[in-house]
Amino acid sequence: MPTRFILPSTLLLALFLALPGCAPKIKIFASQATEPLKEYVVDGEGPGKIALIHLRGFLTTEPARGMLRSQPSPVQEMVNDLKLAEADEDVGAVVVAIDSPGGTTTASDVLYHELTAFKQRTGVPVVVAMFDVAASGGYYAALPADWIVAHPTTITGSVGVVFMRPKLNGLMDKVGVDVEVSKSGRDKDMGSPFRATTPEEEALFQGIIDDMAARFYALVQEHRHLTPAHLETVKTARVFTANQALSIGLIDQIGYIQDAFAKARSLAGLDPDCTVVTYRRDLYPDDNPYNTLDSAEPYKPSLLGLDASFILPPRAGFCYVWAGGVTR
Repeated sequence: MPTRFILPSTLLLALFLALPGCAPKIKIFASQATEPLKEYVVDGEGPGKIALIHLRGFLTTEPARGMLRSQPSPVQEMVNDLKLAEADEDVGAVVVAIDSPGGTTTASDVLYHELTAFKQRTGVPVVVAMFDVAASGGYYAALPADWIVAHPTTITGSVGVVFMRPKLNGLMDKVGVDVEVSKSGRDKDMGSPFRATTPEEEALFQGIIDDMAARFYALVQEHRHLTPAHLETVKTARVFTANQALSIGLIDQIGYIQDAFAKARSLAGLDPDCTVVTYRRDLYPDDNPYNTLDSAEPYKPSLLGLDASFILPPRAGFCYVWAGGVTR
């Protein structure tokens, strides 16, 4: 009796997919960075367009890489969105929805620069709509806007610089581990996590922080024209509620995303029912302005589906960031 071989179903599937012309295009993970951005309507149906751009999460120029997917950095994605809006003659205004505690000093400054350059090239008015948090670098990126709307429950402010670096020298002393360093100059390893910071190094770091903070203060004053007393309050780097931010002049209005759209229509002279579009890599049924599934946000490691970023050491570096809002 001849021997019969039964192929496992998984092997049969693999053979099927390997046959030319038989393998369907299967998209396992949505919103892959290799897919082009496309325009999708999220509100309105009248003539003229408002481009809605989401800016979320920790602001960095580094792409987000996970185990199964990757995303462009928030900086790259916002620049991509602005290019699409600029290329469309029907776009009369831009609304940037910000939900971010800030990020690195450079990423925040690049976003500020790109939004400012977009306005200079196009003359298109820009309105910012703040959501949960628009603090530090998140506020920095909002400064070029012609009008800033904060949600009634927004936290904003935190105008300043923080230099976060992990320190391991105490732990190393306990376990009996040491690190030998050979260096070309006295300050070559300043900020090293393997030893305590000297008073001289602290002074050097403070000078860098003060210089970067001065730029932030100058831009706030250039765009918001605060009173001397209010500017001194802002320089404490504290955060503010929407009501507090309105009273000292950091924002222009308290409202919702629809109020931001209304202000954008008014500034641009658009139709009351003009179309609101956004740029995504995927089509989502029943789409609306609150959908942020395609907006770039750094990958967060997870444990059984839970955000585990709180157990990771902070990245060393100078940041325009509200540390209390990084792991929400």
